[in-house]
Amino acid sequence: MYRKGEVKYEALALPDRVQLPDDQALRAAEGFRDYMRKRHSVRQYSNRAVPQAVITACIEAACTAPSGANHQPWHFVAISNPAMKAQIRAAAEEEERAFYSGGAGDEWLAALEPIGTGVEKPHLTQAPWLIVVFAQRYGLTEDGTRYKNYYVPESVGIATGMLITALHQAGLVCLEHTPNPMKFLAELCGRPAQEKPVMILPVGYPDAAATVPAVAKRKKPADQVMSVFE
Repeated sequence: MYRKGEVKYEALALPDRVQLPDDQALRAAEGFRDYMRKRHSVRQYSNRAVPQAVITACIEAACTAPSGANHQPWHFVAISNPAMKAQIRAAAEEEERAFYSGGAGDEWLAALEPIGTGVEKPHLTQAPWLIVVFAQRYGLTEDGTRYKNYYVPESVGIATGMLITALHQAGLVCLEHTPNPMKFLAELCGRPAQEKPVMILPVGYPDAAATVPAVAKRKKPADQVMSVFE
């Protein structure tokens, strides 16, 4: 992270080496790919509790993400408090009512139809945890001096992806929930003015009767998302 006065580059010998022979690398990559194919965005949660230590470890994994100038312009708020979750659900559903009653265009609503979304967001209170992701527009040094953060959306996006992956590694499920606008979250979570909420992740274990949209299993093949030049 940025500290005032630290402007010199200092090289550090690579502290960790995890490289593998080619055959092992392929097996590891394919195994990870196959495991990630088991990740699903889930809207129905069981009442099974999730220890805070598990959530903390997943967030710590997310915070190893690379970021612009290593400023780490993110903050994660983990919420298990039922009253706070109820407030978030109420506010989110109010915004969703406006969205579905005319705030969204016909094309957007048509695109959402196969996903099965709607105004009601019971997952925001059913899930044992909500993780609210904040992006830090600018930072402050220890003495309150303001400094610029770089590549904030990209950095926060990478960290959020790593958080979702870490949650899956822990056997948990989540849902990428983005009510818009989300100004109420900063005040509710006690975050400063320079931080913008970008996502809510309900986190927990799937309910025994959990379902996913059939369309969610349709992933583009590699030849549609990848180009190779040898």
